[in-house]
This record gives sequence, C-alpha cells and structure tokens, in this order.
Amino acid sequence: MALLEVENLSAAFGGVKAVDQVSFRVEPGSIFSVIGPNGAGKTTLFNLVTGIYHADSGEVRLEGRRVNGLKPYELARLGLSRTFQNLQICMNMTALENVMVGAHLRLDRSPLKAMLRLPAIVARDRELRREAAELMAYVGLADQVSAEADALSYGALKRLEIARALAARPKLLFLDEPAAGLNPTETGEIDGLIQKVAESGVTVVLVEHDMKLVMNLSDHILVLDYGRKLAEGTAAEVRRNPDVIAAYLGASA
Repeated sequence: MALLEVENLSAAFGGVKAVDQVSFRVEPGSIFSVIGPNGAGKTTLFNLVTGIYHADSGEVRLEGRRVNGLKPYELARLGLSRTFQNLQICMNMTALENVMVGAHLRLDRSPLKAMLRLPAIVARDRELRREAAELMAYVGLADQVSAEADALSYGALKRLEIARALAARPKLLFLDEPAAGLNPTETGEIDGLIQKVAESGVTVVLVEHDMKLVMNLSDHILVLDYGRKLAEGTAAEVRRNPDVIAAYLGASA
C-alpha cells in the first residue's frame, strides 16, 4: 500500500485553478519530487496535502486513511511533517530550542505539571534537550547547539528547520525548496542530508527548482504545469519527456 495517495485533487482561488485534478502515489521509503515552472502549483499542492489549504474536491489518503480537512497538527500526529519555502524559524530562541519545538506534540502539555516542575517533567525536558542536540548533530549543526537562531547562516537555518521537522518523528517529510538560495557547497550538504533522511526510513516529498539536485535524488518525479499533471516517472523518463522540455525551455525546444 502506498504511504500517501492523492486522487483528483483540485483547488481554485479567485476563479483560477491553482491545482486541477492532480493524482499521484508516494511509496514508503522513497524520495518523491514535485517540479514545474514558476506558478505551476507546486507549493499550493503541498499546502493542500499538509492541511494549510482545503481542497475543493479530491481525496488525500495517508496509509489508506482519508485525511481531507485535518489540521496540520492533526496530520503531524499521524506522521506527516514539513518545512516551508520561506523559513519559519523563531529568531528570538536558541537553535536548540527551535528543534525542541518540533517535539511538542509528543509531550505532556499539562500547565500544572509544568509549573510544579515535577521530577518527571524535569527528566522529560533533559531528555528532549539531549534528543534535540542529537538531531542538530545529525543535520550537521553539532557546533551550533548553544547558538542563537539569529546568529546562524541561511544555509544552517535551512538544516535547522529540517532538524525541527524530524523532531516530530515523521513517517513522511515534506520539504518545500530546501536548497533555495543556497550556494553550491550548501546545496551539496542538503543533498546529502536528504539522502540520509530517506535512508533512515523517512519518506521524503520534495519541491525543488534545482534540477541537478532533483535528478540526483529522486526515485519518482511529478511534473506540474498550470496546476495540472504534465508528466510523471523516473528521473530518466522525465528528463527526456518532450512536454517537460517544452514547458521549461519553450515549445521550440
């Protein structure tokens, strides 16, 4: 059974079909990429599947369960986590605290217990800090554990956001343009990190404009154009598809 199934998903904003009858399946343990020219509907599709937007029609199933209409935190409890195209980092917190935020759905959130600082709460916080530090090391930020978030480079913040998403212990991780704005060295680091995440058993769904990264990483690629599915297949199949070439380079290509 596919981990994620999207069937005939559609959404319009102001009369414009941003996503139009899009269907696809994501298999467990794979890296699935969504590409397309600017304005193709990639981020809108992400927002529909992850509960930010509500679809006008169609169905989203996670492990066979229909999840249309669920809020993002409800989807997170089911194992779906994500990052954003524009960084959503709390700059007034430390890097470590940002990662700890990602684990909040797994915690006992009783205000009374927190105020009393019961031994179990103290032990939980200590364990959470240890886990967050391990995740920072996992994404290559071991030397930034004590840093303030606003002191980190842009590339480090991109990896920090991935660490925070992983703190939720997802089965399915959505990454919205993780390499956007990065230099070649930073892009290579993100490439290696995504591969490492997938090899750990977390399924990755990726929106990205860096075609070298996409073609290197992806097990399967979905191509959107004007909100509709233009093509789908392996990297080799998509690379030589004439419709994809025309959409990116112009019909004359």
